[in-house]
Amino acid sequence: MSDALAFIREELQKVKEAGLYNTIRTIAGPQGAWFEVDGRKCLNFCSNNYLGLANDERLKRAAKAAIDRYGVGPGAVRTIAGTQTIHLELEEKLAKFKGAEATILLTAGFTANLATIPALVGKEDLIFSDELNHASIIDGCRLSGARIVRYNHNDVASLEEKLRSETDCRRKLVVTDGVFSMDGDIAPLPDIVEVAKKYGAITMVDDAHGEGVLGENGRGIVNHFHLEGQVDVEVGTLSKALGVMGGYVSGSKELVDWLKQRGRPFLFSSALTAADVAAGIAAVDILTESDELVKKLWDNARYFKAQMQALGFDTGVSETPITPVMVGDAVKAKELSKGLFEEGVFAMAIAYPTVPHGKARIRVMISAAHERNDLDFAVEKFAKVGRALGLIK
Repeated sequence: MSDALAFIREELQKVKEAGLYNTIRTIAGPQGAWFEVDGRKCLNFCSNNYLGLANDERLKRAAKAAIDRYGVGPGAVRTIAGTQTIHLELEEKLAKFKGAEATILLTAGFTANLATIPALVGKEDLIFSDELNHASIIDGCRLSGARIVRYNHNDVASLEEKLRSETDCRRKLVVTDGVFSMDGDIAPLPDIVEVAKKYGAITMVDDAHGEGVLGENGRGIVNHFHLEGQVDVEVGTLSKALGVMGGYVSGSKELVDWLKQRGRPFLFSSALTAADVAAGIAAVDILTESDELVKKLWDNARYFKAQMQALGFDTGVSETPITPVMVGDAVKAKELSKGLFEEGVFAMAIAYPTVPHGKARIRVMISAAHERNDLDFAVEKFAKVGRALGLIK
């Protein structure tokens, strides 16, 4: 390492001394209720694979068939020679599923936010952003050059006060996560939409953790609150509940057409592979046909939360299957994660900078892939390690 990069060594040491160093473990094999982590068979409590679709045979068959028909790679960006018929098919299915006029596919949910926000607002504009919004929203806001006004988390009164007092701009954009990934709480979207309309602001919601979880057959937060046609921009991802890879934006036909003209990640990044797109189509078809997996996900979540609360663990303010086991101290959270791993439960500690100082936790991601005996196994291990660390009695 050159002298110019010597500061990295010092900064890494500080991170380690603070107990905030992120050890990245390696998974051998597919996602599922159980998998192999660093050579150890573990219960999977970390993945965003809410519905267990990441290794579903129907998705795998669809992906394999798409490779035979379309090949491995797209070969180009969508605007040159990268748009295949299968891309249009998934966009149409997603638009219908989400109750929107149109949808545009991108390579990830992260890039969907990076494409959308700078295409809607610029230096003459204001963005009103929930203080706990995801990093992809934050980065999209920064790239836009617009001035960012943060409002208190899920506090519509705070949002309205900011909208009322901040008037020196061309356009206003209100942006929020639908489900907040660290705490599992839900944005008060009906009230946000009402206030945004009152002040002539664009409304945008990132539903990455809501689709496949909220709404009819997992259609997401807009459907959950019956707000179809009232939310201007809905960002989604294929990489969580749908089990694949990719992102998308749903809204009016004009919005989608504009993003095709000005969304830089769409214009300058290669298209999604046909295999990913075909698997995404299969996932949407599964959800359209049945709510069985969504119901099982919620049944599992309610059971696990009840068992953990009975033991004395604090599961925070979650309203969804995301289950934060609040610890507070980052070092203690790391110790709990390490102890669970030694007992066969893979549940990573989340600490600063992902969450604020003093809010460290184990974030448990419940899945429809889990069976009741899997959840009982986890509860037993949480009890054992938690008592050893003095976290519960």
